[in-house]
Amino acid sequence: MSRKYFGTDGIRGTANTAPMTAEVALKVGMAAGHYFTRGNHRHKVVIGKDTRLSGYMLEPALVAGFTSMGMDVMLVGPMPTPAVAMLTKSMRADIGVMISASHNPFQDNGIKLFGPDGFKLSDEVELELEALMESDLSGKLVPANALGRAKRIDDAPGRYIEAVKSSLPGSVTLEGMRIVLDCAHGAGYSVAPKVLRELGADVIEIGTSPNGLNINDKCGSTYTKTMCDRVLAEKADVGIALDGDADRVQMCDEKGQLIDGDQLMGLVTTHWKRTGQLRGNALVATVMSNLGLERYLERNDVRLIRTKVGDRYVVEQMRALDCNVGGEQSGHIVLSDFASTGDGLLAALQVLAVLASREGRVSEMSRVFDPLPQILKNVRYSAGSDPLSDSSVIEAIATAEKSFNGDGRVLIRKSGTEPLIRVMAEGDDAVKVEQIVDRIVAQITAVAG
Repeated sequence: MSRKYFGTDGIRGTANTAPMTAEVALKVGMAAGHYFTRGNHRHKVVIGKDTRLSGYMLEPALVAGFTSMGMDVMLVGPMPTPAVAMLTKSMRADIGVMISASHNPFQDNGIKLFGPDGFKLSDEVELELEALMESDLSGKLVPANALGRAKRIDDAPGRYIEAVKSSLPGSVTLEGMRIVLDCAHGAGYSVAPKVLRELGADVIEIGTSPNGLNINDKCGSTYTKTMCDRVLAEKADVGIALDGDADRVQMCDEKGQLIDGDQLMGLVTTHWKRTGQLRGNALVATVMSNLGLERYLERNDVRLIRTKVGDRYVVEQMRALDCNVGGEQSGHIVLSDFASTGDGLLAALQVLAVLASREGRVSEMSRVFDPLPQILKNVRYSAGSDPLSDSSVIEAIATAEKSFNGDGRVLIRKSGTEPLIRVMAEGDDAVKVEQIVDRIVAQITAVAG
């Protein structure tokens, strides 16, 4: 069954334009409120958001939808996505909602849903919600005396701060560590600096003055130049950049050189292997993770298990195989001993804990493998067309895969949030990789319309 609203990571789009309108948000609240109302207890939903201006439009629409179905609403305000997941479970709520478009610019927004266990919903549940959204729910509205109530949870930030700090042993301190922290003017702008300072770090803040319009604007994990330049200027030991909803992280060393998600996952995974913390003897990552990471893990007797793109699919596989480390090259890192979804701040703390346990500069300790040349290019296509089904494109992809002869790989996939085809290849020969990507891109462009 095709999906009308939900994509790779919830519902997302340009604010005040379908599907990201107050009307759709109202339908989400009504559908989810009805779906998750089971039993005779008083039902509750936790709603958080990032700092986008459009959050003021979507939040009350969601509140109206949930309360119309008899659910009480607990509003936590601007908070990281993983905080909403954590609070949903700890407050015994029936569902959690995060209003955010993550790393997208301010004009976009989105709605992510979590079940009572703090995990993102399955494809099957999302399809059921879509069906409810398209149906007439007027007959499901509760009587006036059963309407839900809404209230602010003022101590929510403190609950999350303590939960994140408790992921580190009491003996671990960040004292003496000078850290540049870029919060992207997003959901982590208040809690993240407090966590690092309470653990003893000297923190230089970037992106902690949101105004509703500047989220992810030349800052954060998708624009790391700001962090890297500041690390050099401040002579800091390390840089940390979160995205708009703080569920992903990018880091850099004291030289201002990036340390991507693959390196961070490799560092934590092998450290946990040595200390006996790693479960499943595997790292769960997506098809986008570098082949160099896979080879590095093999040398350390650890498996790399790949999933399709989306941290939700990573988590599903982690749960199925009882693994406790997973994530994406982009910086979504899931450490299931402490969180049910990607948490940029928590992941950064675990990396800092590994670095603090060793002697040397961050640049000497953080790059655990040499990545293979990897090139990713996007091709925009017309709505309604399907270039990947064209015989000439299929042939071009097959020829490319054959030409690698085991020394590389090709990955072609559609974006889950916009009309883009992502063409990725990697291998030992950088020139060959680029040529292969360019040939496939040219063929897709020729038929994309």
